[in-house]
Amino acid sequence: MPGKAAEAWPRDGVARRICASIRERIASGLLGPGAPLPSTRALAAEWGVSRTTVTAAYDQLIAEGYLETRQGTRARVAPRLGPMPTVPEPKPSGPEPPDPPGQPGRLSAYGRRLEEFDLPPPREDRGMIADFRYGDLAAADFPRLAWRRALVAALLRRPRRLRYGDPRGSPALRDALRGYLWRARGLRCEPDQIVVVNGSQQGLDLCARLLLDPGDRAVMEDPGYNLARQVFLAAGAEVIPTAVDRAGMATEALPGARLAYVTPSHQFPLGGVMPAGRRRELLAWARRTGAHVVEDDYDSEYRFDIAPIPPLQALDEAGRVIYLGTVSKTLSPGLRLGYLVLPASLSAVFAKAKRLTDRHSPGLEQEALAGMIESGAYERHVRRVRRRNGERRAALLAALSDHLGSAVKVVGAEAGLHLVAWLPHVPAAAEDALVAQARAAGLGLYPVTPLYAPSPPAATIWQGW
Repeated sequence: MPGKAAEAWPRDGVARRICASIRERIASGLLGPGAPLPSTRALAAEWGVSRTTVTAAYDQLIAEGYLETRQGTRARVAPRLGPMPTVPEPKPSGPEPPDPPGQPGRLSAYGRRLEEFDLPPPREDRGMIADFRYGDLAAADFPRLAWRRALVAALLRRPRRLRYGDPRGSPALRDALRGYLWRARGLRCEPDQIVVVNGSQQGLDLCARLLLDPGDRAVMEDPGYNLARQVFLAAGAEVIPTAVDRAGMATEALPGARLAYVTPSHQFPLGGVMPAGRRRELLAWARRTGAHVVEDDYDSEYRFDIAPIPPLQALDEAGRVIYLGTVSKTLSPGLRLGYLVLPASLSAVFAKAKRLTDRHSPGLEQEALAGMIESGAYERHVRRVRRRNGERRAALLAALSDHLGSAVKVVGAEAGLHLVAWLPHVPAAAEDALVAQARAAGLGLYPVTPLYAPSPPAATIWQGW
């Protein structure tokens, strides 16, 4: 049963102030090691509080190691507690001089590389009439009722004991994903080859950390996904930009590298689809060089003219392809649920890395998603949002044609949730002014210039719908 001092502590701000005062006096040297403190009665009279309050403060300082006490004696400052030591002057000799006083500690090589990166600033969308930022989804499209039913069902299935889960992800979700990927993408795998991650970005980070050493080469589409480029650069890799055309990344003359990152089903951001010939060339290159290919299949559910293109992984017989999928484009980017389908030889080490990173992704959301997939609700939802986004796509294309006509050339509109509008008559130097004018009118337009390694030839506007 707690005593009066323990009862007084949570309610009494005076006890906290007494603690702070005593700590300050110890740190400044006014109270040295072994120095006695006033009795609880004397200090209570000095502060004008009850002895219970002072006792609570002393008990807290004893628990923190500032004070010591023995039966029948007054509290004393603990041994080896004196004034805070001053930082010595750095010595000029030695290979690594210490950091200057008052400065943050030295960052690792990874931290120093990261410090140099210019990541996109936090978004500001207040006052926008229409924001075409890629990656946003219509909130009305989220399947609230189906998701709520799945969450409730997952809560009711909770085991009696709450514990850490499998770092690879919920067994139920991995089994459900195996069936879904076969039905939707023609991809064959075993549940042990799947690792559930916190969105595709964590999947990319795991690939970079496990497959790239500083100085290694990584081949990447140009233009391409900028945060993938930053992940590889942060790992210390040399990123080799490779030109993109209507058929995706050019594969006929790839240099030697440890890794290639591609979006073959819907090239990001220009929208090309890699044909069978180039896919086979890429896989042959990976076998010949010993490289791995990271296939980012970020929005394959949104194919509006024909059935979704089969993934590169379905052609891989040598175990060189890592397939990266996500529900950020079908359900919500806020759920942070993605998955890697790994060659069997890599599944164990990726599971270890995932465990060291964050143990595992949130369990309740995984169980809810598994329930939606197993019940068929997820695929019904995908069909519904594909139809809705097809209608939005048609409306946007009609508006661009009606209002801009031949002044705009649209590419990448056959699939996915974005397109690129080339403005051949607008010089690249006017791009920033054009974006600023649109923003002043309440319209969010986003250039693809940052997605190129060199600058693109003309002003471009990148739009989602």
